[in-house]
This record gives sequence, C-alpha cells and structure tokens, in this order.
Amino acid sequence: MAGAAHERWGSQLEYLLSCLGYAVGIGNLWRFPYLCYRNGGGAFLIPYLLTLVTCGIPLVYLETFLGQFASAGCISVFNINPLFKGAGYAAIILNVIAIIYFASIMSYPILYIYHSFSSPLPWQSCGNSWNTEKCLEITGNYSLIANRSVTTPEDEFFHIRLLNMSSGITHIGGIVWPLFWCNVICWVIVYLCICNGVKSVGKIVYFTVIFPYVVLCALFIRGITLPGAWQGILYFVLPDWNQLTKPKVWADAATQIFYSLGPGWGGLVSMASFNRFHYDNLRSSIIIPLVNSGTSIWAGFVVFSVLGFAAERAGVPVGQVASAGPGLAFITYPTAVSMMPAPNFWAITFFVMLFFLGVDTMFVTIEAIIAGLLDEFTQMRKRKKLVTFLTCLILFSLSIICNTEGGLHIIGLLDAHVAIACVPVVCGLELIGAVYTYGPKKLAIDVLFTTGRPLWPMWIILWRYIIPVLLLIITTYSLRDASGWAGWVVALVSVICVPIHAAKTLCMTKGSFKQRLHESCKASSDWGPVEPEIRERWKCFHGEHITSKTSIKLSRNNI
Repeated sequence: MAGAAHERWGSQLEYLLSCLGYAVGIGNLWRFPYLCYRNGGGAFLIPYLLTLVTCGIPLVYLETFLGQFASAGCISVFNINPLFKGAGYAAIILNVIAIIYFASIMSYPILYIYHSFSSPLPWQSCGNSWNTEKCLEITGNYSLIANRSVTTPEDEFFHIRLLNMSSGITHIGGIVWPLFWCNVICWVIVYLCICNGVKSVGKIVYFTVIFPYVVLCALFIRGITLPGAWQGILYFVLPDWNQLTKPKVWADAATQIFYSLGPGWGGLVSMASFNRFHYDNLRSSIIIPLVNSGTSIWAGFVVFSVLGFAAERAGVPVGQVASAGPGLAFITYPTAVSMMPAPNFWAITFFVMLFFLGVDTMFVTIEAIIAGLLDEFTQMRKRKKLVTFLTCLILFSLSIICNTEGGLHIIGLLDAHVAIACVPVVCGLELIGAVYTYGPKKLAIDVLFTTGRPLWPMWIILWRYIIPVLLLIITTYSLRDASGWAGWVVALVSVICVPIHAAKTLCMTKGSFKQRLHESCKASSDWGPVEPEIRERWKCFHGEHITSKTSIKLSRNNI
C-alpha cells in the first residue's frame, strides 16, 4: 500500500463540509426531536451532550486521525491490527445494506416534490381515487386515528397512493413504478456527483450541505410565526427531570449520538483519508459533532413549531400529532404544511431540503465502499470511473427490492437491525487495535509526527477505559431490539466477516497459537504514511522516540 497514489481534497473546507453532510442527515430531522420530547424534553439534553463529549467527539477524532495518517479506507485502516481486518469488510457490507434501503427512501422526496406542484396538494383531502372509506379529514379527536378506526388523507396518500403498500413483509408484491423511476433519477444524480471522486464531491457539497441550512432558517422563521408554535416548542424543550432516573433515557441518548455521527461506518475514515497528511484534524473532529448535535436541536425547534401549529388547528395536544421516523417526514409534516398559507411553496421547500440532507449521506456512504475497495485493490484506481459506475449500478439493482409494494416493510427491517451489532463491534476493534495492541505511545508519536500536537492523556483515558464500557452498554441495549430470525440475520451478516477473516489470518501465520496471535496483532508493513518521502521521515522519527522514556512534547519544527 505504501507509495500508492491517493486523491486529496481541493481544500480542507471541502473535507469539513463533506463530513458535515455525512453526519447531518434525515435522522436529525425525524429521529432526534421525537427522542428528545419522549425522553424528558430539555432534560434529555444532559445525557445527550454528556455522551457527545465522552464518546462522540473522541471516536470521531480517533477515526479521522487513523484514516488521515494511513490515507486508508475502512478496510486498510485495520493494517494497524491485521487480525481485525474483517471489521473493515464488515463495514463495507454494512454500507451496502444501508445504501440499499436509504436510496429508496430518497426516492420519496422526489415523488413528493413532483406532487407538490399540484394545487390543491393531493394529500389535503379525501375523495381521491386512492382514498378508502376510512379516510377522514381530522380537525380534532385524534383518538380516532390512534384506535385505527379512521385514517387521514395524508396517511393514505403516503401508504396507498405513493407506496401501494402491501399488508406485510411476506407479501413483497410487484414493483411500484413511480418509485422505481424516482430511484433511477436519484442514482443518476448521485453517480454524476461522485463519478470524479472527491474532486467533484468536494465542489458539490458547497451547495448540498449549505442549502439545507438556508431552508431550515426559512422554515424556522416561518414556524415560530405560526399560531400555536410556542406551544409546540415548549412541549419539545420543557424538562421532565424525573426521566433522568430511567436507564432507557441514557441509553437512547448514547445510541442517538453514536449512530448519528457515523463512527464505525467507514465514512469518516474514508473522508479523512483524502486529507493532507499534516492536517491538524482535532478542530474539525470537534466541529463536526458539535454542528451535528446543534443541527439536531435546531431541527427540533423547526419541527415542533410546526407541530404546535398543527395541534392548535386540530384542537388536540401536541403529543397526539408528534411521531417518529418516516411518518414524521412524510405524513405529519405534510399535514402541517397543508394548513399553512402558500402550502405548495413550503411543501416543495421542505422536500427539496429533505432530499439534499439525504443525498449528502449517500455520497459519503458510496465513496466509503469504493475507497475501501480501492485501497485494498490499488490496481483498480486507474479505472475508478468504471468502478464507481459498476458500484452504483450494482447498488441500484439491489435497491429495487425496496421499490416494491412490500418495500417499506423491508426498509423497516433493514433500518432497525443493520447497524445494531456491526457498528459497535467495528468501533470496539478500532479502539483495541489503536490503543491496546498498537499501543498509546506509538499512537502518541504518530499524532505528534502528523499534526505537531502532543496527544492529550485525556484522549487515551477515554479511548481505553470509558468508551469501551459505553460501547458494551450500547450493544447490549441495541441487541434487545432485534426481532425474529430475519432481524438477527441482518444484524449479524456483516459481523460474521470478523471471525472468518481472523481465522484465515491465524491459519496463514506460522508458529504456535500464541505466536500466531501475537504476530497477527502487530501492525503490518503497510501501516503508515503512503507517500514515500513522508514514510521515510516517519520511520526515522518513530525510531528516535519509541525507546524514549521522556514525555513526547515537540512542535512541528522538530519534525
């Protein structure tokens, strides 16, 4: 791997925006606000922000440093401990499964944008050809909906008109062609944006990352000026301190931080691998989690100001109109939008923002797959455009299963299980590889050589003692939600790569089992900077300081 050509960002701002686009996604809009109000409102921010500081930021810092130092994707980064390299392949499988259903979700905003040009909005009323006898335009008594005695026009538009949803996952049904063609449009856009690698992605993110924030500003200003908005905002932030005594609230906070930032998925590692070698990534590793969490909180104000308006118009408590997941984005929010003046404009604005929030995540997820493979099979780099095209074509073909009548059921299954085992395992093995087997002293020397900044002991304490415990808690808590054999298959299909590759590595190593284990956990000869000149300087620097018993405090001028 050493000496292989590697792409670089045009500027470090491109790197920062790409990571922000990856971390800030549709989950910030439809998951965090619901979790916050359900788990004590403002009180939920205490475990949320505490987990951000003790787990989120340190993991982002470690991952981005390892990727940058070795210019390595999610597979090659495990050259730091070849025994764990199966975790890199697990991350690739994780991303493949995730992009299969995520691409289909991104076809929904495209369909909504198309229908938002109709006046009146097609989900505003019953009496359409797709509506059933249960359809009722609700202006009050939301208990009827909870009891399933009636459905709303927004609900029937989403589930019947757009998705033609089947009764269950065992009834896949045929392809829903409008969804299929929107999926095609989504993949064409994604391919055109990433076909030139980070050169094209780095320029596009200036628009796709910044534009959603402009829209959020507009929606926030509009939202807080609506009647009933502050009722919704107070419902969102008013603290219920008793909730902090419940372990589930702390587990929800840790899980949300963990999965929203993206450590363990391979995207952050891949994006950092395109950095300049001597870039000081500490500041960006703090900015990315802070902006991600700040966006989640801000999105909560945007969402609940509109839900407060909808609740006042319907004459019901805010809790009866609040929901989580796709229902918030594609049923509840369209309901509120249809009550606003100029509903078509706000509907188009909202769904365009939703599309850009999701498409940024797709850019990085697909690039993580491609970068991981190209780092292992460097001979394919000369034909990266072809590799990108074939990757997109294969992933698109796999995603068609989610464009069927049973597609939403498949999406629910994959989304609920795909990361619950793999992500904590990958993060845990990264920590073991970097901090335990490679060692804190070697890691500190590498950080100093790369950034000119000594590694604070605080990071080692968090990586070595605090985060492993949090990972164990998160894994235990998440696996409790696994349901049925299909859920366990989805959860473990990627993780199985870890023991398979470990067994293969041990079998190919000579000596007793203890000797094989010891040799397999040593950093491989490929670990280190890929640029020959920097690599030689690193070897000299490493040799000078690895035997030193004094603390490592040097500036870049000494490197």
